[in-house]
Amino acid sequence: MKKIFSMLALVATMALTACSPKTETTDGVNNFRIKRGTNVSHWLSQSEARGDARRLHIQEDDFERLAQLGFDFVRIPIDEQQFWDEEGNKLPEAWDLLTKALDQARKHNLRAIVDLHIIRSHYFNAVNEGGEDTNTLFTSEKSQQDLINLWQQLSEVLHEYSNDWVAYEFMNEPVADDHEQWNRLIAKVHKALREIEPQRTLVIGSNRWQGYETMKYLRVPEGDKNIILSFHYYNPMLLTHYGAWWTPIGQYKGKVNYPGILVSKEDYEAQTPEVKKLLEQDGYLTQVWDINKIREDFKDAIAVAKKYDLQLFCGEWGVYEPVDRELAYRWTRDMLTVFDEFGIAWTTWCYDADFGFWDQQRHTYKDRPLVELLMEGKALGE
Repeated sequence: MKKIFSMLALVATMALTACSPKTETTDGVNNFRIKRGTNVSHWLSQSEARGDARRLHIQEDDFERLAQLGFDFVRIPIDEQQFWDEEGNKLPEAWDLLTKALDQARKHNLRAIVDLHIIRSHYFNAVNEGGEDTNTLFTSEKSQQDLINLWQQLSEVLHEYSNDWVAYEFMNEPVADDHEQWNRLIAKVHKALREIEPQRTLVIGSNRWQGYETMKYLRVPEGDKNIILSFHYYNPMLLTHYGAWWTPIGQYKGKVNYPGILVSKEDYEAQTPEVKKLLEQDGYLTQVWDINKIREDFKDAIAVAKKYDLQLFCGEWGVYEPVDRELAYRWTRDMLTVFDEFGIAWTTWCYDADFGFWDQQRHTYKDRPLVELLMEGKALGE
């Protein structure tokens, strides 16, 4: 009988720990500590799947698998259109899937970042897809208040999750013409969230697609230690997005070299005038791309994190699936080395979509060497 009561007490304690948002250290800083994770993408974001196709896509065994591999957290992108209709009414199925995912992640000791990825007033890739006129977030007070309203509603549902286990990323890849537009919005959303969740860990990224090069312009709310600073890194895009249809540089079909100068003179001369013009940008013809270039690119982001004494997090990085695998592995190995050198947390883009390592339909690894590399050579079970 004593054993039964002890087990019941243990279960009750675990349940309270999972749900309590008040857990904190003596200095008021959460225990939301992260190292390596992946994006559970193209599920509650950037997907038209609904009903069974969406419900069955990500399930508990996915979180169990990620934990067994050695990941300690996940980033879960969500889109406004999946959670609210155009009149602002909640769409229950997506909310149910998100809360179940957070419960399953916690069950398997995975922390989670809920990332508001795309909203109706802002889409990060609008410049390449002809929808710039729909990006009203930085020019409309109403759109900014709408963003705050979305987070107030998310908080109503998510605030019971422990501050040690769930964090909020209130905006993905902002694209403001002026850095101060983004800084002013950060201050506004931060103030609104702190009024309802004083201690929740907030992930804040830099302007212009969360670029490493714009971190130095970021103004972070002072005195708040429950903030993680985020940047994304896919450089060189010619390598990581080789053949990608959604970005102009994907038009190049010649050979890519890494490490070194990416495109030889001979390969450059063989291209059309349009592609040559693309190659003449971003140092593809002159810059030596290698681990030292990655270190140099990260310097500003590292300096900003040090200035504010906050954790630094690379929320997206990875290589498009069709890219030559040996090139992909070389670049990935260099990225991991630099992350380790400077204590930068990371989530790969992504788990099972077109940058990922897991094949959901076949229920097996589609890129076993990649996940072994990510997990530092750990032997994987079948």
